[in-house]
Amino acid sequence: MKVLDLACSSAHVFEGWFASEADFLAQRERGLIECPLCGCTQIVKQLSAPRLNLGHGRKAFEPDATDQAPASGTGVAPTTTRAPQAGEIATAQPKQQQAALLRVLREVLTQTEDVGTQFAEQARQMHEGELKPRAIRGQTTPAQAAKLLQDGVPIVPIPDWALRKPTLQ
Repeated sequence: MKVLDLACSSAHVFEGWFASEADFLAQRERGLIECPLCGCTQIVKQLSAPRLNLGHGRKAFEPDATDQAPASGTGVAPTTTRAPQAGEIATAQPKQQQAALLRVLREVLTQTEDVGTQFAEQARQMHEGELKPRAIRGQTTPAQAAKLLQDGVPIVPIPDWALRKPTLQ
């Protein structure tokens, strides 16, 4: 099994698993590999470090106290169920930034109701007290969004590619 670091033409980096180099090339040629962020099929292989099993029979690595991450500071926790904070995303490396952005967007998608093209109308009605406030998402024109912001309606644009691509797992 080959694990390859891949990138699309928009420089989104992701990982792909293939039976062989030939399998990767064949899938790429047929357009079967696409970026999980934007759906682009123009994929290139990045440099990646191979994993070598040279320690057969050696004791597994166990970090001591000096190898532990500091208890405070900035950075993204290795595995976390909470959404990362803005400061953590800003200080992370590009791969970690992409992963953090995807986690945040998936959280937004699971915590909001899709109201489709009724977004501008419902956001305004909630702002004016005509509807009970709730977390919504939907589509609106740039002009409608500008008018909502001008009128003080709190909205945040999210990229539409986040809505197009389902999670892989």
